[in-house]
Amino acid sequence: MARSPTLAELRRYAIARSLFKPVTLPAAIRRLGFVQADPMRAPARAQDLILFQRVRGYRAGDLERRYERLGIEEDAFVNYGFIPREMQALLHPRTPRNTWDSATVRRAREVLDFVQERGEVHPREVGEAFVHHGRVAGYWGGELNASTRLLEHMHHHGWLRVCRREAGTRVYQAMSHPTQDESPQARRARAEALVDAIVALYAPLPSPSLGYLVTLLRHGAPQLSAETRAVVKAARERYGHTVVDGTTWFWPAGESPVSRRHQPGEGVRLLAPFDPVVWDRRRFEMLWNWAYRFEAYVPAPKRTMGHYALPVLWGETMVGWANLRMERGRLKYQLGFAGTRPIGTAFQRALDEELARFEVFLTPEN
Repeated sequence: MARSPTLAELRRYAIARSLFKPVTLPAAIRRLGFVQADPMRAPARAQDLILFQRVRGYRAGDLERRYERLGIEEDAFVNYGFIPREMQALLHPRTPRNTWDSATVRRAREVLDFVQERGEVHPREVGEAFVHHGRVAGYWGGELNASTRLLEHMHHHGWLRVCRREAGTRVYQAMSHPTQDESPQARRARAEALVDAIVALYAPLPSPSLGYLVTLLRHGAPQLSAETRAVVKAARERYGHTVVDGTTWFWPAGESPVSRRHQPGEGVRLLAPFDPVVWDRRRFEMLWNWAYRFEAYVPAPKRTMGHYALPVLWGETMVGWANLRMERGRLKYQLGFAGTRPIGTAFQRALDEELARFEVFLTPEN
């Protein structure tokens, strides 16, 4: 029987299995299974920052530019992001937690007819055609057309898909999903596949984090809530696991966290706040013994790390964080450290190499 991994081995395993050798864009998406999206660009969107670390020659915006040819969809999983179409098939037909009243159903059918007639629509077109729907409060303040919010809900309900984006704005097409086998065995199989995808993306996972991520599946597959909870209850039979300092950790069956092949790189990586390596703040603090905070929505005077601090990984150590910005075509940065700044020239040399890569990543191709 293989021995149990130490916390240090779990840390190396977490880094090496997620920050794999760069591959093509389609291969990276297949391997990750889900790429979380965020509209904030500081200095690039989260999805671009995540893929930059895993795709050869990736430039900011490549995902949006190549979206129509990649066989992927924008949809809700544990959060909103990009998933392969085969995973989307596990999430639909979705039964949202909040059902529509009859008036909303009527408006949605009118909008669906409009979309089907035109083939694809920009929210601006729908807003102009259905201005009588009125306006509603925006998520982050202000107001937006009620029809724009309705499009988002129709997308979540599975009536529409995002076919592409124009300057970052979703353009929609009509969509329908085939019926599913609703036998208990088939529902359990879909739930297992979804939880497997969570474990594969975020492993090694402390038990509380696995439970939390599965509760987030209420966004992507609320109709399978009972089944996904049952998978978590049986996690010890389904996944590799160990107990370290009183916490149970899980990883995909068949993998070995103690394998010597799990060796992090020696360079510096600037990681997105939503990167799989750092997404789970509980795991982050357990592995690196300090608390990383995402403070984009914290009032500026109360921030301790900055507006959009990127965790700085050097080898297998999270040494601190960086805030980046482009000024007149040049990348500027500010660093903060969890402890003392690394001594010697090796860290600065590795940081300079990573910043040079970032400048290329952020510079549009001619």
